Amino acid sequence: MHRRALLDMLACYRQTFPAEQEMVDCICALVTNHADCFERTCRPGHITGAAWILSADRRRALLTHHRQLDRWLQLGGHADGQWHVDEVALREAREESGLAEFDFVPIDGAIVPLDIDVHQIPAQYDAAGRVVEDAHEHYDVRFLLVSRSADNEIRCSDESHELAWYTPAEIPLLTQEESVLRMLRKALELLG
Repeated sequence: MHRRALLDMLACYRQTFPAEQEMVDCICALVTNHADCFERTCRPGHITGAAWILSADRRRALLTHHRQLDRWLQLGGHADGQWHVDEVALREAREESGLAEFDFVPIDGAIVPLDIDVHQIPAQYDAAGRVVEDAHEHYDVRFLLVSRSADNEIRCSDESHELAWYTPAEIPLLTQEESVLRMLRKALELLG
């Protein structure tokens, strides 16, 4: 089964973060019950991959001011059929940052997500008020990456209003999104 790699990864995640059992169960249910879970058309939602990106010196995190959602978030996007979600996160990190080289930060010696989250994406409408895309959920699998680029020169994609590096002290001033703050706390705890 092409979904087995993600289910195995989520089993490792469950062992690493046992307090998040309910969220793991929710994502596992989607993956188990929907063979098309890696496609945008899957409903009630679909798998997405994301990255919490740290600068090469590990002192700052890269956040994007998402054009569509109008919020500061981690970089990420749709799997579009790719069932290796870590590769989705890496692809999106490259596309949305302009950076080319990253290292995954292993957790307990393995490539395991730093965080997982299920969140609602609002319906999108065209100028005439017609639904372009219905409301749905993103089942987001997020990895911790470190940029290999010492200069940290980034390039904003069309999906963002802005893209910038922020210190841990600056991030809570930008956003109160609990899932973003949770990734910040986890990264700080993991890296000391």
